[in-house]
Amino acid sequence: MHFKQGDLFWGMSKKFVQEAMDISEKLICDEGNSLFNEGDRADHFFILLKGRVLLSQGKEGSTVHMARHTGELIGWSTLTGRESFSATATCQEPTSLLKFERDRFLEILDKDSEDAAILYKRLAETLGERLLALYPATV
Repeated sequence: MHFKQGDLFWGMSKKFVQEAMDISEKLICDEGNSLFNEGDRADHFFILLKGRVLLSQGKEGSTVHMARHTGELIGWSTLTGRESFSATATCQEPTSLLKFERDRFLEILDKDSEDAAILYKRLAETLGERLLALYPATV
């Protein structure tokens, strides 16, 4: 499975990427399908291949983020030690994703501290960009 460079795995060893792809599951979801709900157990995450996924919070479903770029991470709570998801993820159109189970993924990541450092740096960059996007523009 190939997807756009610049994604979560950019710069990681070919061995790690291959092992990660070997444990991934490709999913195709219809518009309106939920990947997970706020409060669900965070034991998996997704990488977007094609489509759009709305991340929302609260009873009103306030938009937190719209995932729409190939290689984008959905379900970051899984990789940060959180026990539950902080948002609900809903497909906004037919969507293709790769699904990764946390425990299997972390087993691979634990084998190589260099790849782990790259992944967590990339995750921090992603979360920082999302946080900045939530701030209103300043003049």
